[in-house]
Amino acid sequence: MTLWLVLGVGWVTMKAVTPTPEQSYASLSPELKRQVDMTRAARLAKEKESEKLSQLTNPEADKPVWTR
Repeated sequence: MTLWLVLGVGWVTMKAVTPTPEQSYASLSPELKRQVDMTRAARLAKEKESEKLSQLTNPEADKPVWTR
């Protein structure tokens, strides 16, 4: 019983004091926000390029294997 109480109190405390990603982003300085935005944009561009390359090398990559 005590174990569950300790775990419950710990979980509630963690949920109460841990900021959400939106709160963390909002608390950043403008310079750091710019850096985060640039990193996100670079990651998305890289993922898009990777997907494009994957489609060029194997156009049926988005289909399940058993339907090819």
